[in-house]
Amino acid sequence: MTGSNSQLNVDGKTLDMAIRKGSIGPSVIDIAKLYSQTGMFTYDPGFTSTASCESQITYIDGDEGVLLYRGYPIEQLAEHGDFLETCYLLLYGELPTASQKADFDYRVTRHTMVHEQMARFFQGFRRDAHPMAVMVGSIGAMSAFYHDSTDISDPHQRMVASMRMIAKMPTLAAMAYKYTIGQPFVYPLNSLDYTSNFLRMCFAVPAEEYKVNPVLSRALDRIFILHADHEQNASTSTVRLAGSSGANPFACIAAGTACLWGPAHGGANEAALQMLQEIGTVENIPKYIAKAKDKNDPFRLMGFGHRVYKNYDPRAKIMQKTTHEVLNELGIKDDPLLDVAIELERIALSDSYFIEKKLYPNIDFYSGITLKAMGFPTSMFTALFALARTVGWIAQWKEMIEDPSQRIGRPRQLYTGSPQRDYTPIGRR
Repeated sequence: MTGSNSQLNVDGKTLDMAIRKGSIGPSVIDIAKLYSQTGMFTYDPGFTSTASCESQITYIDGDEGVLLYRGYPIEQLAEHGDFLETCYLLLYGELPTASQKADFDYRVTRHTMVHEQMARFFQGFRRDAHPMAVMVGSIGAMSAFYHDSTDISDPHQRMVASMRMIAKMPTLAAMAYKYTIGQPFVYPLNSLDYTSNFLRMCFAVPAEEYKVNPVLSRALDRIFILHADHEQNASTSTVRLAGSSGANPFACIAAGTACLWGPAHGGANEAALQMLQEIGTVENIPKYIAKAKDKNDPFRLMGFGHRVYKNYDPRAKIMQKTTHEVLNELGIKDDPLLDVAIELERIALSDSYFIEKKLYPNIDFYSGITLKAMGFPTSMFTALFALARTVGWIAQWKEMIEDPSQRIGRPRQLYTGSPQRDYTPIGRR
């Protein structure tokens, strides 16, 4: 809603700009007409002070460490719900009734198989291809297999495409994993729940029966909930920007997956685990803390601090508990990585350097340890992130498509290159 106005003085001219208020969180100054009225743009590298859209999906208060999906605290959803319930909430705006939940689960489950020709598509990749490279290619290829759900102007096709992506992402991720380790693909099993089905597709082999561990399934389901959406982050902004051009939903999600692959975004949990492995033992921690504090040393402590959270990441609190549950279930009591992680956490919460710079442990700090304990290689961590974030991307894409004020994304720039000059023939240069 629009509140009072703000005033901006530019070259002696006073401009009135509306202040728009959200339901919670900071207000924004509407600068949509700034260029037409002044001939100037704003300059905001990284868009850290720019609201690119209006959304009703996710709210973050980084100073207070708050994350809400459709108004519900992430802690409550992770503690009491399951991932598909969270998917329904993000897509439709409300928690489902029992009958709505049963219907939604049924529809997702019946969409988990992928077109059989996609198995041959995977064979075009090298055996040592990174799973995320395979994911980007296979998600984009879905638009070549499912022509009947690429018309974004048709609400029914948008719904079908949404269901297909939520349902098929675990299958594609499991296929990417199986392909890289040289094992046969495992088909989904409709009698299993969403996360248990994914674990089976990853770790079952035809030679023996696979039994899903409910503790691990619940832990992974919780990880999916924690990663389901995170407001206008880099990959979500990528999905919205791609979608603003009218691109089909599969192409948009492939674009978001490619963006997520970056080590500063979805690859952060992989980087955090590699850092813990590099440190090795608790005795080595002081040396690495000193390196982190040294401005002239390139070493960085991964898994600490966050672009948005200036307080303890609320997801990290849940992940800490989940990590211990998994390690206890698997009988891992003296894990060196966990010992290093716990000591690093203690230091980060008590050392004045970390406190002043607000370098609190984030979700990546714990999720890498948990996924490794479950048996996933580090190369699969970002693929699992993409699997979980797909529903957030789809909800954001769907909201953007249905917004009557939606326009193609077109950021502007501050040009600092050469001014206009005349072409010089090559012989005179």
